[in-house]
Amino acid sequence: MGYIDAFKTAIFIFPILAFFFTFPFILNQYHKYGSISKMRSLIIYSFILYLLIIYFLVILPLPNIKDVTKSIGYNLVPFSFISDIVKESSFVLTDPSTYLKVLFEPCIYTVVFNILMFVPFGIYLRYYFKCSFKKTVFCSFLLSLFFELTQASGLYFIYPYAYRLFDVDDLIINMFGGLLGYCISGLFIKYLPSREEIDLKAVENGREVSGFKRLTVFFLDMFIFLIFYMFMSMIDNSFLLWYFVYFALIPIINNGKTIGSGFLKVRLVYKNKYSGTILRCIFLPLYYFVLPYLFMELVLFLNDYLNLKTFEIILLDGGMVILILIFYLSNVITILRKKKIFYDNIFKVNYVSLFKDDNVSQ
Repeated sequence: MGYIDAFKTAIFIFPILAFFFTFPFILNQYHKYGSISKMRSLIIYSFILYLLIIYFLVILPLPNIKDVTKSIGYNLVPFSFISDIVKESSFVLTDPSTYLKVLFEPCIYTVVFNILMFVPFGIYLRYYFKCSFKKTVFCSFLLSLFFELTQASGLYFIYPYAYRLFDVDDLIINMFGGLLGYCISGLFIKYLPSREEIDLKAVENGREVSGFKRLTVFFLDMFIFLIFYMFMSMIDNSFLLWYFVYFALIPIINNGKTIGSGFLKVRLVYKNKYSGTILRCIFLPLYYFVLPYLFMELVLFLNDYLNLKTFEIILLDGGMVILILIFYLSNVITILRKKKIFYDNIFKVNYVSLFKDDNVSQ
């Protein structure tokens, strides 16, 4: 049941961790490769899920703190698991009936499990992270040591004593599992796209600005602007002043790039650089914020003016919320599907990718 609980916990925690990891991951991929590779995303997120699973396999089940009254101890004698197998297993070389039975005995299946637990780690290290044999040995040792110290410290001193055994054999067995994964990965990685092929495909896609990348630029710029305004408001509290500085003055000076779009290697090219930048800067907050706000004010006015009943107010307000959601969603969907929206033609602007092959870090 401990293994099942570990898997359940990892599956539950993974979406939460993925939520906080996703936006930095998107920014990193756009900055480094110019686009988001589905294959790379699958590899990275599956690697995170795998690490979560083996972490919870190590620490779970958690005992009651009151029950941990003394340390379980430690084993510093290497390869003592071999003598344990000899003493505890029912294996008899001359009796074939014991061959299968011995696999279900704790002295055997714990060793096998500790090996298998690190096999995927070795595969990931060789296939995606391009680690050498020596580096795989070192990384497998470090990860295993981290798990052993987690146990030895009583889960980072949450418990007064260690509730699981610190075992040097686990370091050896886990390290062997990582090496086994490194070796067997050679049997099938030739059938998978290489890291270089994944990078090349991402770079090719990065030469165009997708609708999703355009939306990422917008949200990154909004985030940076809020931080920018928080600091600049100590000089002058005028929101409009710093809005125009960030979204109009900086792009004009920086050849169509805001801080956010520059980081993601995207710039806006206008037919008329100055008037296009300024007019678009004025239009966007009017369109996306002022227009919905005025609509809400109109609905609130009608609530009072028409002297509506409670049920009618609920219907009217509910309709207002639905229409505003449709307004935003329709704009997002248009940008995602067509990569452009109607006001791009009005201001004669294009999103241009500045990404080149040599942007990829080796």
